[in-house]
Amino acid sequence: MLGSQSIMQAPGSYHPARPASILARPIRLLQCLGLAAVMLLNGCATGRNGSKADPAANPRDTNNQATVTAPAPEAPAPARPPATATARPAAPGSGTVGWKDFFDGRTLAGWKITDFAGHGEVTVENGRLLLHSGVMLTGVSLTNELPKIDYEVSLDAMKVDGSDFFCGLTFPVADAFCTWIVGGWGGGVVGLSSIDGLDASENETTKYMKLDTGRWYRLRLRVMKQKIEAWIDDEKIVDQSIVDRRISLRPGDIDLSKPFGIATWQTTGALRDIKIRRLTGGNGEQTVK
Repeated sequence: MLGSQSIMQAPGSYHPARPASILARPIRLLQCLGLAAVMLLNGCATGRNGSKADPAANPRDTNNQATVTAPAPEAPAPARPPATATARPAAPGSGTVGWKDFFDGRTLAGWKITDFAGHGEVTVENGRLLLHSGVMLTGVSLTNELPKIDYEVSLDAMKVDGSDFFCGLTFPVADAFCTWIVGGWGGGVVGLSSIDGLDASENETTKYMKLDTGRWYRLRLRVMKQKIEAWIDDEKIVDQSIVDRRISLRPGDIDLSKPFGIATWQTTGALRDIKIRRLTGGNGEQTVK
């Protein structure tokens, strides 16, 4: 026994006795650590907005999700007015101003049958003037007065049967005469006969076209001091200066069509809506009489 301060020791070990104050320190430390842990858990449970998370809330509850608001429907665009087709300019001279009808659609009033040798029959049927195929030429000539220069002629023509020209339009050019051939030389040649002695098949007005049987073609001829122009439908076919050029007819019976006549060659042709109007100024763009 060493007295009241001696401590019994287990054999082979030596642990000096620790004061009570020293033993209490680990307990306090553990208490502090536990308090800190509780505070830390408390902070994690606090939402970002400072409120504590509800432990009963379903994390998939759509009520707690952000809602995307659909954009308000746009007001319907005002209806556009219907597109207006752009009016195409009419072909020169295609209006009705100043035109005078030269065929009434019922009779041959104002016309005579041209005295071609071996000509075919000439009849008026269903508003059409028919020139039936003959041995060579068949035609009619105008008996009324007409201008010699600065005028236009318009008519519809159709090949009914045959293989040559269905419209040979003879017309005055001041004191001379000329013929506009449509469908000659086998059915495809268009041109003026004659320029400086060359006929429609061999001068600068010569054109080759496919002209169908049974189809109406709108023909228009303009005769001025400086030039001769011609259209088939809306296509300009002839634009011929006649300044210092010799204008004449092809030698032969076509001379009988003067001063103004229409003929066919071994072909049946139909004509309608024949009209003429005067021009002023000589350029075809000024007012008509």
